[in-house]
Amino acid sequence: NPFTKDLQVTAIRGARRYLGDKLIRTAAPHRILDPAAGPLIAVRLNILTRKSLGGLETDLDSRVLTEGGAPLDGVYAAGEAAGFGGGGVHGYRSLEGTFLGGCVFSGRAAGRAAARAVS
Repeated sequence: NPFTKDLQVTAIRGARRYLGDKLIRTAAPHRILDPAAGPLIAVRLNILTRKSLGGLETDLDSRVLTEGGAPLDGVYAAGEAAGFGGGGVHGYRSLEGTFLGGCVFSGRAAGRAAARAVS
């Protein structure tokens, strides 16, 4: 689709159009197992995650919710675990330094809710 908004596809197309990248850094589309395309090369990767992008569903008091949507007694989540990293309040393309505000805010909400629960 030439009108796609997918960032990776757009970057690949841009690299294929730029002469410097076209000659050196990109391969023409071909079948992976095509013998004329050269040998396959194995690369060992060490996977590292930098962001969790959330994972626990919470309410406005940072209480963790069950699958049914009811609060789980005594369990709170804050920061990236509660969705304030990456795809949280700042969107999917947020910068690393912008996570701190949402993490502090959700931690404050969780702390206040926990204090109300025990008093």
